[in-house]
Amino acid sequence: MKITMLGTGTSQGVPVIACSCPVCRSLDFRDKRLRCSIYIEVDGISLVVDTGPDFRQQMLRENIQRVDAILFTHQHKDHTAGLDDVRAFNFKQQMDMPIYGRREVMEQLKLEFSYIFSPIRYPGIPSVALFEIRNQAFAVGNTTVLPILVQHHTLSVFGFRIGNFTYITDANFIAEEEMAKLVGTEVLIINALKKEPHISHFSLAEALAVIARVQPRQAYITHLSHQMGSHAEVNRELPPNVALAFDGLKFEL
Repeated sequence: MKITMLGTGTSQGVPVIACSCPVCRSLDFRDKRLRCSIYIEVDGISLVVDTGPDFRQQMLRENIQRVDAILFTHQHKDHTAGLDDVRAFNFKQQMDMPIYGRREVMEQLKLEFSYIFSPIRYPGIPSVALFEIRNQAFAVGNTTVLPILVQHHTLSVFGFRIGNFTYITDANFIAEEEMAKLVGTEVLIINALKKEPHISHFSLAEALAVIARVQPRQAYITHLSHQMGSHAEVNRELPPNVALAFDGLKFEL
């Protein structure tokens, strides 16, 4: 399995164009954070988790030539806004793009991208095939995906586990029965917005507490606001098996 971090940032906080903080002005490429998304190559297929506003830019940057399916964690705009750009893959692959998500996600997509689902097909619009998922394992091709139900304040969000890899974003609470699904995870990616507490995201200390319970071989922190601090600065404070993720990070399991 190969993982590429497409984006590790967030829309939370002051817009970059109006911000003069050290992170936003940093020349370190690891501090240039697009909205959260990952690309997974496994069992001969390629999956994307979430299509945020930066989806097209991320695909071009990583020279990604094929996407076999898209998994959505939840319906917030910073995780769905780039869906229109799947049309390039429709054209290249000559197929509808399979979309997997909870019923609430599907309903939101139908509202925000109503033209995609119109019975009158305008030429060139994206083509998608919707697959509703619940809190139980499902298959994409020959790959089994296990949802992890987490809470993003009052909103239910899915993390995903594939084999010994688990990805969780936009969470500030994980129930015990869902924590049990993380046992044996070798590589864990989990969100932490900043060091201070937040109403709907883990703080850095809270994310580290989850990592300490799961005890993965390696953990990466994602969904980072500029208020977290710079990559180099924060990394010096982390345990040996934990690091801030960065856009373009690649690893294999």
